[in-house]
Amino acid sequence: MVTEHIFKALADLTRLRIARLLSTMELAVGELAQVLGQSQPRVSRHVGILCDAGLAERRREGSWVFLRQSEAGRPIITAVQHLLAVAEAEEGEFAALCEADRHKLAAIRRAREIAAEAYFARHASEWDDLRALHSPDAEVESRLAAALADAPLGHLLDIGTGTGRMAELFAGSAERVVALDKNLEMLRVARAKLQHLPAARIELVQGDFYDLPFADASFDTVLLHQVLHFAADPGPALAEAGRVLRRGGRIAIVDFAAHQREELRDRHQHARLGFADRQMAELLRAAGFAASTPIALEGGDLTVKIWLGTRRTSPASSAASPGSGRAKETA
Repeated sequence: MVTEHIFKALADLTRLRIARLLSTMELAVGELAQVLGQSQPRVSRHVGILCDAGLAERRREGSWVFLRQSEAGRPIITAVQHLLAVAEAEEGEFAALCEADRHKLAAIRRAREIAAEAYFARHASEWDDLRALHSPDAEVESRLAAALADAPLGHLLDIGTGTGRMAELFAGSAERVVALDKNLEMLRVARAKLQHLPAARIELVQGDFYDLPFADASFDTVLLHQVLHFAADPGPALAEAGRVLRRGGRIAIVDFAAHQREELRDRHQHARLGFADRQMAELLRAAGFAASTPIALEGGDLTVKIWLGTRRTSPASSAASPGSGRAKETA
């Protein structure tokens, strides 16, 4: 990040407005164009200048490109945002533009919420049927939070975030949360749920649990909440989780105990009918974890289990990790 490039990048009113908006939340380039009332190609040029100066970074999610404040050079980003806040307080014309931009941004947020509500409406009956088979969600969340409360969460990766509920639950106690999901529609649902959180504390990423787009030893805590039963082969998924964990980092797996509800394969695409404790202990050990005593929540036809593990070997030395040495991908 070169100071000269930063000041050149900020020497434009549109880019100042974009920088101010990005302090609030991550936005798609198309959404920025909508807020600013400019063409998408023109906004894309401004975005390119901000990214080249290290003030913002792009991330591709399917056919959409999202923009967020750069995580590199955080002190400079903080200083720039402080300067923009002062400018908004002192300059009436700039303040009016920023206020109008925020008003349009509120409309975008509402549109996201409406889309999420429509998705929930289409799938509510399926989820309600599944929830009726196990302990109440609130009880599971409470036991999970208690199980992780004995050490700082640090940087947390929520694999298979779905609606973003786990990311929302732990956003207040983790330094930073990265919420990952393969499904683009689910990511949009999660974005609607999480958009009230500070942009610097939450990031949403599209990715596969077999091939996580992060460097080795990037996180302190990894969470897989009702995700692993979708894995035809859980071993490589856990090895990837281990790869991105720092030594001594923790993994928490919330899933079903072994069961015989075959209809879940067809109705909910479950690849695995839960996990036995011995099976999970072997999977964790093979992925480089020391397993703790599992926690059982019995309260329905299906028993929910919480399995915890601690990373006992460094990712670089773990033979189970297929992606060792991979650098974080950038879109």
